[in-house]
Amino acid sequence: MDKAYVELAHLTKHFGDVAAVADVCLDVPEGRITTLLGPSGCGKTTLLRLIAGFFPPDAGEIRIKGVRVDHLPPQRRSTAIVFQDYALFPHLTVFENVAYGLRRRRVAAPEVTRRVREMLAFLGLEDHGGASPLHLSGGQQQRVALARALAVEPDVLLLDEPLSNLDAKLRTRVRTELKEIQQSLGKTTIFVTHDQEEALSISDRVAVMDAGRIRQVGSPVEVYAHPLDRFVADFVGIANFLPATVRAVTSEGVVLESPLGTLMTPPRSEFTEGERLTILLRPEALRLSFESGTGTLPARIRSTSFLGGTRRHHVQVGQLTLMVDESFSGTAEDAGRQIWLTIDVARLHLLPSEPA
Repeated sequence: MDKAYVELAHLTKHFGDVAAVADVCLDVPEGRITTLLGPSGCGKTTLLRLIAGFFPPDAGEIRIKGVRVDHLPPQRRSTAIVFQDYALFPHLTVFENVAYGLRRRRVAAPEVTRRVREMLAFLGLEDHGGASPLHLSGGQQQRVALARALAVEPDVLLLDEPLSNLDAKLRTRVRTELKEIQQSLGKTTIFVTHDQEEALSISDRVAVMDAGRIRQVGSPVEVYAHPLDRFVADFVGIANFLPATVRAVTSEGVVLESPLGTLMTPPRSEFTEGERLTILLRPEALRLSFESGTGTLPARIRSTSFLGGTRRHHVQVGQLTLMVDESFSGTAEDAGRQIWLTIDVARLHLLPSEPA
């Protein structure tokens, strides 16, 4: 992994009896986007504000570029934050909004003008410097807030759900722009979101949080395809879960007994005979066909949701209902129709069994 640019060591913050952040350790690599992902109330925004200096930690350390900063006020941490509501000043022009942080830092006027113009041009806002933020679109307001943060040339850019106020189509476009901007600048960025698709599409690394703690840190592919526990598997994407028992561990693979019958995974050495596990099956790891074959299971479509390029079927297999995704081919299967289900065992993932 790249050398840590931001280091969080055993960071803890309480609000009354509630541990909003509990013993969090995280290394953020330089020049990448690291996303804090989790449900509302999991502590991700509190963690971001601890890094920014808006809250003092109860315990732990924060280091930026190897220097401890948890005792410093926000203006001395070389961080800049973009808030969920952008926090633009409606009585100031776009130019003055972007210049605000520079003027607060007593930067010389010619340098303020140079940096603001540079940022506005870089973000495609050069024709809007004299406008009020109230006259801009949501995407343009987001870029003004980003320009204001970048103009002060922070070491670390902090983004607190900056896309949540945009409509779905604009949100997709702006997050692509945001990723391109970050890559072109090479700015170390910590991004907060509760949106799994957003986190997977924009991030270099994802830290999944729950109840003030980090459950897993990894690349988007790692947390999606190889989650460490059921919470991560369930939160990061759509999941089918099946109970299973290990019947044998051989050189050819792990033999499992499950509600879908006997399954064999590729060889794994960490499991033992008799161990109870949970099988994770993503919807795309299942395939439907109209003909039976080796390893197929009889099934019946209960309902189908059209998702544009994908259809999501709810399929009855014995007493189970499984979600199956397939590319839209222009035809539609009828609910209740008999079909056959195939499991791609290479994409089957095993998790420790947890209490229901």
